[in-house]
Amino acid sequence: MKINERFLELKDSYLFAKVGQKTAEYRAAHPEKKVIKLSIGDVTRPLAPAVVRAMQKAVGEMSQKETFKGYGPDRYCYGYASLLESIKGSYRRKNVALSSDEIFISDGAKSDLGNILDLFAQDNLVLVPDPVYPVYVDTNIMGGRRIVYADATEENGFLPMPDERIKADLIYICSPNNPTGAAYTCEQLKVWVDYALKRNAVILYDAAYEYFIEEDGLARSIYEVEGARECAIEFCSFSKTAGFTGVRCGYTVVPKELVRSGASLNRLWARRQSTKFNGVSYISQMGAAAVFTEEGEREIRENIGYYKRNAERIAKMLRDLNLFYTGGKNSPYLWLKCPKGMDSWGFFDYLLENANVVGTPGSGFGKNGDGFFRLTAFGDADETEEACARIKKLFI
Repeated sequence: MKINERFLELKDSYLFAKVGQKTAEYRAAHPEKKVIKLSIGDVTRPLAPAVVRAMQKAVGEMSQKETFKGYGPDRYCYGYASLLESIKGSYRRKNVALSSDEIFISDGAKSDLGNILDLFAQDNLVLVPDPVYPVYVDTNIMGGRRIVYADATEENGFLPMPDERIKADLIYICSPNNPTGAAYTCEQLKVWVDYALKRNAVILYDAAYEYFIEEDGLARSIYEVEGARECAIEFCSFSKTAGFTGVRCGYTVVPKELVRSGASLNRLWARRQSTKFNGVSYISQMGAAAVFTEEGEREIRENIGYYKRNAERIAKMLRDLNLFYTGGKNSPYLWLKCPKGMDSWGFFDYLLENANVVGTPGSGFGKNGDGFFRLTAFGDADETEEACARIKKLFI
């Protein structure tokens, strides 16, 4: 028996586990201190009433023999018809037409972003931005693929563009980006699409934060870009859109036009999911189906507005301190340059010990993240206001 030794190449601890451990140790040593977390991207607002009612109705159906649901539809990797129609309606409002069998229901974008690699050979060259969401890197290390990085820096606004010298096969793009909050315009994404088509590459497009976009000209789906259906797979989640971090539901779009080596990736993904995945619970799916109704969208936008006001509070504090930052306007994350030349973990410790505020060190997202720091707007409004006051007091 042999283990997959590529796991030994991973860092000893997942970034957010290390942040959580250091925070817990500080709290244990200082129980009298009120520690405010602006670190992990977990939501704090309750589910929208329309979603709760839909889930309660689903629970009631599960209690009656006549309406009880076991396994999902025959092609259960696609989900229930009401949810698929709801998602298709959301895309139509973005001027994107999808068929039901191009949508695959999952338990969240994070799972699918790793699982999709089952479709691709080990010797593909993978391009990821740096800094980057750790899952993109770790899952490819586990699979033994070679990774190259697209440098996202202060100079390019943390939005790297294609380098023709790099012959990438798989390309990860997250927009609005986690951790930097930066978002690509449709014109910028067209350059990436043209690059992928020229290379016969596949873009793995993480759109988990698209509902935070408010500026015109920014893409809410890569399929708004001409040619993207021939080269891109899109991953979406209800976690940040509708507060489903504890409910678990997402969806992945694999267009039928996406063909490589003579094989339909849509059919390959359907085959993979029907073999390895038993679907998302009926109760979760019915709650998700209510998200994109007229009432549901109004209510979830109220919650998103709550988080965006938190983001503006943090942004104002950073402007008052004259600190460089990206994000906040079209994203729940703010990516700031550490003051006084501090490194990322040094600033983490300084902020925790002197302001009792927890953020996420940028170096945990890659080498280009060193000297930067991520704050999240997903916290309680009063606590966010207090955290901003503490940080401001610390540096004025």
